[in-house]
Parts: sequence; structure tokens; C-alpha cells
Amino acid sequence: MNKRMQRTIPLPALLLLTLAALLPGQGRAEAWLIDVRGAIGPAAADHMVRGLERAQEAGAELAILRIDTPGGLDISMREMIKSVLAAQLPVVGYVAPSGARAASAGTYLLYATHIAAMAPGTNLGAATPVQIGGMPELPGGKPEVGEGDSARPGSAMEHKIINDAVAYIQSLAQLRGRNAQWAESAVREGASLSAEDALQQGVIDLMAGSVPNLLVQLNGREVEVAGVKRTLATAAMAVYEYPVDWRSEFLAVITDPNIAYVLMLVGIYGLIIEFYHPGVGVPGVLGAVCLLLALYAFQLLPVSYTGLALIVLGIGLMTAEAFTPGIGILGLGGVVAFTVGSIMLMDTELPAYQIAMPVIAAFAAVSVAVLVFALGMVMRARHQVVRTGIEHLIGMVATVESVNDGVAWARLDGELWEVTCPEALGPMDRVVVNAIDDLTLKVTREKISREKGAKA
Repeated sequence: MNKRMQRTIPLPALLLLTLAALLPGQGRAEAWLIDVRGAIGPAAADHMVRGLERAQEAGAELAILRIDTPGGLDISMREMIKSVLAAQLPVVGYVAPSGARAASAGTYLLYATHIAAMAPGTNLGAATPVQIGGMPELPGGKPEVGEGDSARPGSAMEHKIINDAVAYIQSLAQLRGRNAQWAESAVREGASLSAEDALQQGVIDLMAGSVPNLLVQLNGREVEVAGVKRTLATAAMAVYEYPVDWRSEFLAVITDPNIAYVLMLVGIYGLIIEFYHPGVGVPGVLGAVCLLLALYAFQLLPVSYTGLALIVLGIGLMTAEAFTPGIGILGLGGVVAFTVGSIMLMDTELPAYQIAMPVIAAFAAVSVAVLVFALGMVMRARHQVVRTGIEHLIGMVATVESVNDGVAWARLDGELWEVTCPEALGPMDRVVVNAIDDLTLKVTREKISREKGAKA
């Protein structure tokens, strides 16, 4: 009987049932595992935010952020935290595996999650904003000392940034009921904690050596999500690991400061070459595409527009050197402006978002080679006298050898040419070639010959 019933199920229905069973979050309780690895930037934020959105769309019961990061950009961190705070499902921050860390921006993210967990052998902390190191003092030069800052002299801008960061992490600590005092020391003093110490001091909620063990410990815990208290039932919950898709991988590539820097320069050079050597098309198309990708990446990165302006100025000066015969002042100034602008381009002190000095040095040398020498040779070649083809005959002087039936013939460049002239020509007249019409030279009588004839 069972066999007959199975045979009556249409094949398309069987395929749909099988597909539904394989899809995440369809008809069963599930936890989505989303990795937050490496430096926190536009790519990491995009991956995590879209992962949370898809987990909610799929009806997941829980989202686990597996964190291993040295920190990153403030703007990306805040975008991720906003997504966690707005989530309609419980979000667990889990620093793992052993040896991982949730440093700097990772500490803020861990504080924002509903439940904070760490694996043994991990650490968190050192949450002082590092980008303040290169900021100038405000006019006046006198440091401000605010409440709680008496032991930390520094500029007014530094204190404002630190106080803002302290207030932000304390608000997250109060929201989740965690240790706000240690959170302040992590920002002001760069304090760090191991997993064991973090558990003892109430910075995290639990320790777990693996994701299955984490789910066992989460079972029965009560969390408040969007103002509603929920009891977690995670003992036998399935885990779906959200993969990194092509969009996040592509974004990670083009938002790498070194890649974005290279794309920008390739784009500029491509357009310059196309402008001074039109007709090829490939440099122009490639340059336009690369430049647009670089501009898209720059809007997501902490770019210094002063540095960008210096790079453009440097390229302009080196290009002007190719057109201006001189002792190289423009070219030298262009190299200096280009190099300084490249160093200043990324407006942050985070090591992960700095342009490598070898890349800057290499492109400075390439810029000199392409813009000063190569472009200079092209422009000099354009102004040289043509020495190939019949065009090189224009401007040359020929001597009329004979005139037959009103047609004058002159020898030029070892060949006998028919010539036409507004004036009557005779043998031994010297003429200057003005144009070439097929195999006929259009000439005028040489003025010097006429003057010599008058003197004779």
C-alpha cells in the first residue's frame, strides 16, 4: 500500500519537497552562523548586515556572530551595531575559535549582542579609537581636560572622540546589563581581558569551546528582543553557516586600500593615454571602468580629500613636465606632491587601511616613467619633421629640369615629378613644394632664386 501511495506522488512535487528540506530555515528551528573575520570594514559590514536580514527572512530562531577581528573602521562598526540592535531575533556574539580576539571595534560589537560568549584562549578589549593619533589640535593649542580625563593630557579633539566612544560603549553595556566600568577602561586605557577574566567580571555571559556546546548552554536562557522576552530552545537546534557570497568577496577586494589606489591610478593613466593617443579605445575604456570602481571604493573608505587633491596635482605637474622643456622643476614637484598625497590618502591610522609604502614607491616611479618620459617622447615625436612617405617632400626645394608642351618636370628626391605652378616655369628654375596631388607636385617659385636672378 505504501509503495502504491509513493508512486502516486508527482515527480515535481517530490523535487519541491526535497528542495524545501535542503533550504535553510524551512519548517525547522535553526541557528544562522555568520562569520565576522578580519578587519571590520565595508565588506565585513555588508556581509554581516545582509546575513542578519536573510536570517530573519528565512525565519531563523537565532543568529550567532562568530567574531575574530583586530578592529576596524568606526563607520562600519556602527552600521553593524545598528543592525544588531534592530534585529527581530536573538543575536549571540561568540569570539571563537581559540586564539581569536574581539579587539577594538570587535569589543563594541560583542557588547551590542543579546548574549556575549567567548571560547577559551580568546581575548577582547583595547577599544581606544586609534585614528585620533594623527589629528591636529584645535586652534589655541591648549589641551582641554574634561571630567575623568585629568590623568590624560591631550588635545580637545582627542578628548571629545574618547568621550563619545566611552558614552557609546557604556550605553551598550547598560542596554545588555554588562560591566560598564570595564568598558570605559577598555576605551580610555586600552584595557584587555582574557575569556576567563571577562566571564568573572561580567563582561560576557558564558564560555563555550564550540558551537554545539554554545547551543547547549544557551538552551533555556531568557533574552529580550524588540521589547519581548523570549526563552531560547537551542538544545537540538540545527546550524546553518551563512557563506560569503561573490558580492562580499568583490567588495572586500575593491575596498582594500591598495587595490583602490591601484584602480584609481590605472584609471587616470588610461584616460591620459587615450586623450593623447585617441583611436585605440582600450586604454580609455579600461581607465573609465577602473576609475569608477576606485571612486565607489573611496566613498566607503576613510579617504582624505587633501591627499586625493595632492595626487591629482602631482599627476598634473608631471604631465606638464612632458610639454615644458626645462630643468625638471615641474616633474620634481609632481613626484613630491604625488608621494605625499599617496601617504595621506587614507585618513586613518589603522594598519589594515594603510597603503603599503612599496606600492606608493612603485607607482611614483611608474608615474615618472609614463607621464614624464613616455608622454614627453610622444609629444617630441609629434613635432619632428616627417621622414617617411611622400609627406616629407612638402617644403623641399626642387629644380625644374625641362618643360615639354607647357608641362614642367622637376627632379626631387631622386625622381622626376610633374609640377604645377601659378607662374610660368622654365628649365633650372627652383621651386618649393607646397602640396602633393596624386603624382603631381604643387609648387611656387623660390623667392631667393628670383632675387638672385635680379641681382645677376
